Amino acid sequence: MQRYTKIRANMTFSRDFIELSCRKGVLRFGTFLTKAGRTSPYFFNAGLFDDGGSFSDLCGFYARAILGSGVAFDMLFGPAYKGIPLVAGTAMRLAAEGMNVPFVFNRKEAKDHGEGGMLIGAPLAGRVMILDDVISAGTSVRESIGIIRAHGAEPAGLVIALDRMERGQGEISAVQEVKEAYGIPVVPVATLMDLIAYLGDSPELEANLAAVQAYRDAYGTHDAIR
Repeated sequence: MQRYTKIRANMTFSRDFIELSCRKGVLRFGTFLTKAGRTSPYFFNAGLFDDGGSFSDLCGFYARAILGSGVAFDMLFGPAYKGIPLVAGTAMRLAAEGMNVPFVFNRKEAKDHGEGGMLIGAPLAGRVMILDDVISAGTSVRESIGIIRAHGAEPAGLVIALDRMERGQGEISAVQEVKEAYGIPVVPVATLMDLIAYLGDSPELEANLAAVQAYRDAYGTHDAIR
């Protein structure tokens, strides 16, 4: 089976992704309570990429992150539910770049008629790149890796939209936890540091910079993942 590798390394698209996220209201600024009980000055909701144009752009950013990552892989996996449109759309954008890769996604409940089973798409095989929106508790990642390994394949890496670079219950971030627990790379389209840099260059949004930096100082980690 062919292994796809890095074909370009320009990661400046992170800024374009943040700009689109702000324009669509996917990335908002204000006062928000996180699942960890923290008061955050920003909130990211990938579900608001809710039209054809912006979602196509989102999948294009995922494709560019994959192409720039240097991670070898054979196919894509999208965990239900948010990963389902992501994996299909990203496979289409990769095909437009000349990389025609198979993809598969899972159901939440097994189907007992028709084709049956828990998976829809290509057979799980080889090295599998997982696509999700964010990492919070890591439940989706654990379930995805379990499914992949149960079918005799191996996880190659995980692609997410935004790495908040924020500590979990301990001293390391959710991204670091995934890397340490499973030994796979995590490839973000953008990180909190990309967001901070964008705010510093944006006259319209610069007023939010101090609050985001303060949140980073209070809860951030200093891992460099790319």
